[in-house]
Amino acid sequence: MATCSNSNIESLPEDCVSAILSFTSPQVACGFSLVSPTLRSASDSDIVWRTFLPSDYEDIVSRAVNPLALRFSSYKDLFCSLCHPLLLDGGNKSFKLDKYSGKISYIISARELSIAWSSDPMFWSWRSTPESRFREVVELRTVNWLEIEGKISTRTLTPNTLYGAYLIMSVSHRAYGLEYAPSEVSVVVRNKVERGRAYLYNKDENKQKMETLFYGNRRDILLRTVQEEVDNKGIPHPSKREDGWMEIKLGEFFSGEGDEDVKMSLKEVCYRLKGGLILEGIEIRPKQV
Repeated sequence: MATCSNSNIESLPEDCVSAILSFTSPQVACGFSLVSPTLRSASDSDIVWRTFLPSDYEDIVSRAVNPLALRFSSYKDLFCSLCHPLLLDGGNKSFKLDKYSGKISYIISARELSIAWSSDPMFWSWRSTPESRFREVVELRTVNWLEIEGKISTRTLTPNTLYGAYLIMSVSHRAYGLEYAPSEVSVVVRNKVERGRAYLYNKDENKQKMETLFYGNRRDILLRTVQEEVDNKGIPHPSKREDGWMEIKLGEFFSGEGDEDVKMSLKEVCYRLKGGLILEGIEIRPKQV
């Protein structure tokens, strides 16, 4: 089988090499830039890095909360800047490119979500926290019906890509009622529905013992919880994120090539009072396959 050596590639015109690399990926282009000065010039060219940017990159830049932070002298500079989280739309969304593939991720803030009764301070409390990338998060005071929904258009995402949707959350030290019943999670796109279940909270063993001592015989009222735990074995709990928050997977979907609305939701309607859930938003990120 014939092979193409580095010397053969270097013998091609720079524009030709750049055109070839534009059909690869940011990771491949960066690898070629380390081979030789000749290939570095070709792999760093605007011809290559313009193709790795989203087709609507100008619109994305115009929506930035701080566009001055995106000063760049080349398309490669711009791409590298967009690989860091960028707040958009008045600070209610966070945008990011994957540095290896160039694929798009979004985080939709809690303010952009539809949350039942979130405007009533008796049920939910909006506040700022230094741990959040957004101006504010929302904390559940008490409800017996939890319903959260977010939407995004596939037009804003990387085409023909498998995505996962994740609810970003945490719980306060006052949390209660979140661990007894799993929530229903779903992702809907093009009339295709993916459903599942997930717990909102994983109470540690020591806290469960303390609660038993505190409630005494009243705990007997919740004996049916034992059977529920058996029935719900294997249902996932929130997992830890690198940014310190927790996340619950809502589902997956394929972005395709069109313009379709994706609806992502979590519902818990067991009519048991619950509180202490803190919501930051929903992340939509490409799956690593």
